[in-house]
Amino acid sequence: MVQWNLAVVVGVPGVGKTSLSKSASESLGYRHVNYGDLMLQIAQEKRMASTLDEMFKLPLDSQHQIWRRAALKIKDLEQVLLDLHGIDRSPLGFITSLPVDILSPEIIIIVESSLENIVKRRNRDIHKKRPLESMKEIKEHMEILKVSMAVCSAILGSYFTILENDNFQSCLNDLITVLGG
Repeated sequence: MVQWNLAVVVGVPGVGKTSLSKSASESLGYRHVNYGDLMLQIAQEKRMASTLDEMFKLPLDSQHQIWRRAALKIKDLEQVLLDLHGIDRSPLGFITSLPVDILSPEIIIIVESSLENIVKRRNRDIHKKRPLESMKEIKEHMEILKVSMAVCSAILGSYFTILENDNFQSCLNDLITVLGG
């Protein structure tokens, strides 16, 4: 069993990583942190944005300041299961959202699913404004995420695994097993 203080769960929007991370954290007694929610909280405290949509429309240097502050807050926490995209699309292309210059997770877990399931989940989730991506773009996003996280894992010396979320309970059981539960 791997001893860990920080494990990250990454995946494209709509893959189910937040639901899985919350459930695994509750089962194992770890702290769940959603990186986007923490960033929004910081942006709201600084009166820079009141919604995720507003925050992601800020200039990239402002977003980076918020991103960095969130990472520094997480760095001081113990037993954190961090939920984030891993990479995001930006107007200039893809950008890594895992702050490897500040955080060194012991475990990096990618959650994947079929393209059809991701699209269904995105369409069902009326509470989040999801990016409109074609299946080809989602597939590209997933492939770039996989390569990016493999590189981050190699640089950081982190364990790295990929879980399939085409069945929530099965994937949750696999996630709990990977986390040592």
